Amino acid sequence: MRQICRPIINGFSFNLLTINILTFLFFPSSLFTNRVAAQTGAPYIHDPSTIAECDGKYYTYGTGGGGLISEDGWNWHSGAERPGGGAAPDVLKIGDRYLFIYGATGGGLGGGHNGRILTMWNRSLDPQSPVFAFTTAVEVASSDGMEDCDAIDPCLMLDPTTGRLWTTYGTYFGAIRLIELDPKTGFRVKGNVEKDVAIDCEATDLIYRDGWYYLLGTHGTCCDGVNSTYNIVVGRSRAVTGPYLDNVGRDMLQGGGRMVIAASDRVCGPGHFGRTVIDEGVEVMSCHFEADFERSGRSVLGIRPLLWRDGWPEAAKPFKGGAYSIISVRRGYSLELAVDFVRIQQERQAFWRIDPNTPVHPIAPQQLSDVVDTWPQGEIAIRCSDYMMRPHQHWTITPVPEAGGYLGGQYCKITISDTERALATTADLELTTVPAFTGAPEQLWRIEQLTDGYYRLLPKAIPGREGINTRFVLFSAADSTPTLAEWDFNSDNAKWKLDAQ
Repeated sequence: MRQICRPIINGFSFNLLTINILTFLFFPSSLFTNRVAAQTGAPYIHDPSTIAECDGKYYTYGTGGGGLISEDGWNWHSGAERPGGGAAPDVLKIGDRYLFIYGATGGGLGGGHNGRILTMWNRSLDPQSPVFAFTTAVEVASSDGMEDCDAIDPCLMLDPTTGRLWTTYGTYFGAIRLIELDPKTGFRVKGNVEKDVAIDCEATDLIYRDGWYYLLGTHGTCCDGVNSTYNIVVGRSRAVTGPYLDNVGRDMLQGGGRMVIAASDRVCGPGHFGRTVIDEGVEVMSCHFEADFERSGRSVLGIRPLLWRDGWPEAAKPFKGGAYSIISVRRGYSLELAVDFVRIQQERQAFWRIDPNTPVHPIAPQQLSDVVDTWPQGEIAIRCSDYMMRPHQHWTITPVPEAGGYLGGQYCKITISDTERALATTADLELTTVPAFTGAPEQLWRIEQLTDGYYRLLPKAIPGREGINTRFVLFSAADSTPTLAEWDFNSDNAKWKLDAQ
């Protein structure tokens, strides 16, 4: 969350004092949280917390109080509750309780840069739960409006290696500061002294992965709709106290930071990073986009696949469907219908007698109409084989809006291109294709990009088994034998490339 007037940064002076900003900063939270309707993949929120899960539902909380709920991670609606108002909350489950942290005033929110960071607990995120009750908020940090820090935009990180609990906070108005909290009480550790770790950013988040601590900060301008330049940058350190350096060795205390996500796909101004680990090798990041060009420039929740390249986090674009070949990482073979291979007729010259003066011409690709009459009419089995650019190897992946979704995506149908022949799973964990897509759950697929850039494909349900499938994935049991098996990130058998056609 940004103060109204920014200092000079990198030679530029920014003045955000506009009617739109004042409206955002001072009107009650009901104007931008309670009006949220169920929006597929893009509900309205600003400064969202890291997504938290409680009793099978997902929650995120925003500036002004309140927040959003999703039953499946895809369709979101208002209804989450958080007292205290203020700005930019975060939430973290510790044991059987949820710790909340947020900034009261500060950032220009009616109090200049006099800010307070508060914590409180709840045993549930569900407002209908009998144990839903917030404890009294306690102050863990503050700023007096004159010092070189603005106590707002806090985050929470529980160090998995030490069990210690850390918070960073601050905005462009001064430094980003690090303090330590007691994970049992949520109070500040007695005697803890704050430490400056970054400048030129705000809405920071701390995460730990593979021996590195990562500090993610939001850079650029906010609260100006489609003209906002927010983006998220990162530095890393072997120690939680820093220094946090970017990919070219710049310290974030000197304005460094490697890009994680910027504007694209008609949304701009990503800010307030949150990381969610779905499974081993399957992660997503959450943020808000300052403006969605398709929704009147409103601020919306964004969820993107999170990749890790050479030890650095990087947001991927959301999967949108299209025409693909589906290639096994195991061997590089293509997923295909188990039908007879039909040769393409051509005029050939022996390679040892090629006449360079003979004109060349393109060879037309094999068409579906050339081969479809040779295919069986009923179900057709699936295999993997050399990719040869043939119709029985080309798939169209299409989102099915009425089928719902999961955290970061919606279920899709996978059909042979230009047909309705659909990929499906069987009760014995094998694969087949049915002549026409019917919308049955065994014909719907969850497609998730992995942290290494490949994909895993899961059927929504398996016949004869209850509930949503989150365990069995498309798997290459041998070079030519696709099947379903349990997810194993460390096995290339479970990974696939989607090559656009």
